[in-house]
Amino acid sequence: MEIKELESTLEGVLFAAGEPVPVERLCLGLEVDRPTLDTVAQQLMDQYSYQRRGIRLLRLDTSYQLVSAPEFAPVIRKTLESRKPAKLSQPALEVLAVIAYYQPVTRAYVDQVRGVDSSYTVSLLLERDLIEEAGRLAVPGRPILFRTTKTFLRSFGLSSLKELPELPDSTQEGAQMTMKLEAAVAKLKEEEQEPAADAIKPENGEG
Repeated sequence: MEIKELESTLEGVLFAAGEPVPVERLCLGLEVDRPTLDTVAQQLMDQYSYQRRGIRLLRLDTSYQLVSAPEFAPVIRKTLESRKPAKLSQPALEVLAVIAYYQPVTRAYVDQVRGVDSSYTVSLLLERDLIEEAGRLAVPGRPILFRTTKTFLRSFGLSSLKELPELPDSTQEGAQMTMKLEAAVAKLKEEEQEPAADAIKPENGEG
């Protein structure tokens, strides 16, 4: 297929999927290699951003997804949602920060870092699809391991976990990690307010 045809095909597939599609599946379906797919995806990203379209193409680790442009998030929420979803509480942010930076981790590890029981908060984050089970630790009792999800990445405007802000001191946990995670969200909001002639911006998810 010609490049333009590949762009249209990729756009159609991602629109129909409505969720992240692994690169391997896209390459197989479009019958192209990874470099070609990445080139086509990048061209679509640039077009959406430059033309100030209502959608953006988001890269998430080893997958791609079509999402709404962040600047239209308020209108989209107002139009499609009857009420705003509840924001994460401070305890929930603390638990999420511990899991994000040290994943995969057990609930006991999270409890140890925070100094309090995190059972309820972990269940809440599971319900909101911000974290998921990632197997079990090979120790007596085989406790469940937890890691963040693609929903977490979208909600905090991250393409991958590599974009998490670095901790100034790896020994500083709990509140320090929460502050850094909140700082990443604040930075994302600031970027959304700036002109985006060439920038590619991810979906503005609710935290």
